[in-house]
Amino acid sequence: MSTIEGMRLGRYGIWTFDFEDQPAAAIRDAVRELEELGWPAVWIPERDGREALTHAGFLLSVTERLTVVNGIAQIWSREPRWTRGAAVLLADAYPDRHLLGLGFGAGKPGAKPLQAMHGYLDAMDATTSANPAPRAPMRRLLAAYGPKMLELARDRSAGAHTYHVTPGHTAQAREILGDGPFLGVEHAVLFETDPARAREIAREHLHPYLTQKYNVAKFRRLGYTEADIDGGRGSDRLVDDLVFWGDLDTIAEKLRGHLDAGADHVGIQVIGLAPGTAAMPHWRRLAEALLPADG
Repeated sequence: MSTIEGMRLGRYGIWTFDFEDQPAAAIRDAVRELEELGWPAVWIPERDGREALTHAGFLLSVTERLTVVNGIAQIWSREPRWTRGAAVLLADAYPDRHLLGLGFGAGKPGAKPLQAMHGYLDAMDATTSANPAPRAPMRRLLAAYGPKMLELARDRSAGAHTYHVTPGHTAQAREILGDGPFLGVEHAVLFETDPARAREIAREHLHPYLTQKYNVAKFRRLGYTEADIDGGRGSDRLVDDLVFWGDLDTIAEKLRGHLDAGADHVGIQVIGLAPGTAAMPHWRRLAEALLPADG
């Protein structure tokens, strides 16, 4: 297993959209409880206006040990100079507790992901300022799926972050990254034991990803066919591979498949919650099942 020197990441963490629609007080209470439960890391996306670095700074400020990972900060949301400056400040204020995940995200029409990321990293690395050096290094990951982006993550960051992939993809990613770089994998889980109901909920969650060109290309590289994509509906096989559903033991066993395939860490995204419902009861159950084995 690889790690990032000095950082407390563990084998499992929480990956969540939940904080996008919660007030600051509720977010504060949630992350403090997650820390008390023993979760070592929380991954946050950038989607509906929670600016990535501000969001990370808030979570860091209300906890003491928790590692906060941007999964991801979209490169189109801010210029490289300001991303670097913000990440350097967080590295200085909260040593070894912030991991900057960068990604192409929704992108821009006509932009090429690999070329855009190369340019962004070049600009970040060329930035100079009067800001003092941080007490601990500023670390970054790249969202990466295809071989070339994984190679870029290997060569110019601490590792890679993947989203909605299978253990088979994890094995491929580890082969490309090699033994040293960190590999953090997100996976969606659903606490539902009825197959028909579980797949209905999973399909609703997956539909946007099954209708996006770059995500479809990712699934095709993994061996899924147009019949599996099924016009954005998703075959049972594809749905079951991308959303682990069932009881707690079943979900825990499937999540370990990513570790067995070469992941260093799995960020667990709980889906299927009613609007306004917190995932905390599920996070508590997962902590009991997974964290003791994490040591």
